[in-house]
Amino acid sequence: MVDHASNNTVLITGGAGFIGSNFIPYFLDKNPSINVVNLDLLTYAGDLKNLEEIEDHPNYTFVKGDICDYALIKQLFEEFKIGGVINFAAESHVDNSINSPAQFIKTNIEGTFNLLDTARNFWKGKYYRFHHISTDEVYGSLGEDGFFTEKSNYQPNSPYSASKASSDFLVRSYHHTYGMNVVTSNCSNNYGPKQHDEKLIPTIIRSAIKGLNIPIYGNGKNVRDWLFVKDHCIGINTIYNEGKAGETYLLGGNNEYDNLTIAQEICAILDLNFPKISGSYKNQIEFVKDRLGHDFRYAIDASKISNELGWKASENFDSGLEKTVNWYLKKYQFY
Repeated sequence: MVDHASNNTVLITGGAGFIGSNFIPYFLDKNPSINVVNLDLLTYAGDLKNLEEIEDHPNYTFVKGDICDYALIKQLFEEFKIGGVINFAAESHVDNSINSPAQFIKTNIEGTFNLLDTARNFWKGKYYRFHHISTDEVYGSLGEDGFFTEKSNYQPNSPYSASKASSDFLVRSYHHTYGMNVVTSNCSNNYGPKQHDEKLIPTIIRSAIKGLNIPIYGNGKNVRDWLFVKDHCIGINTIYNEGKAGETYLLGGNNEYDNLTIAQEICAILDLNFPKISGSYKNQIEFVKDRLGHDFRYAIDASKISNELGWKASENFDSGLEKTVNWYLKKYQFY
């Protein structure tokens, strides 16, 4: 369990991104005695507008910077007396990792090392918590059946997932070698408000309302397990505060859908609420050249965290998807 006895300042990295910016307001609300320092480089995937609701919160501080900057990380630990880390910071878009893998290696591996090693040196004699946020993609691809569990073999198939697998192993090694109080969580595909426009669901919504072709890779049959981002935030908070040191926990939504079905479901929501003059938004769906090495299916067995920590995803997929569509329609000023 996390030790808050001596210090209550948590460094959250990548907090201006999709999951981080959903998590920080929730975390501050659920842990009122904790101070948060949010370190984010504000690359294309980070946006401080995502955190406007807490920018004046007395327990919140934003620092613009890079987890690859070892001197900066050391300075933050010394200045704020950091007593916990939750590491969201990562390059995460698979297509970008295929086209430009070098930055993924640097951020996801070297950056994680910087955080771990600074924490190890600064926390000597303390049992503060280091929570590493990872992905189900480290386990590779499933066939028609079966599920990933915490005991699944690592078989990453893209530069992105390989870099995340490497960072997972670094975190594991710092527990077994140095006795650090680490936990790792691997999640399925998140959806919900504040996700970057380049991701699948925002792309479908944006393309549909702008009258553009809705691009779907290959035949659209690649399957993902979808987890509403608020459910993920609840899970992260639970693991950070209650998870067992050295353990990995998988979080999934138990919502398996292929990409074509996701596109059709979104189009159906739009057809019902914002009908076109003629035809359906589904007519805009276009199959495009498949992603290189595209994993067929991801699915998670989340029974460990359910049995040990009492967490399970609660958002109904239909209502979660409708909430997500409505958020993006407001963002794109469709109404």
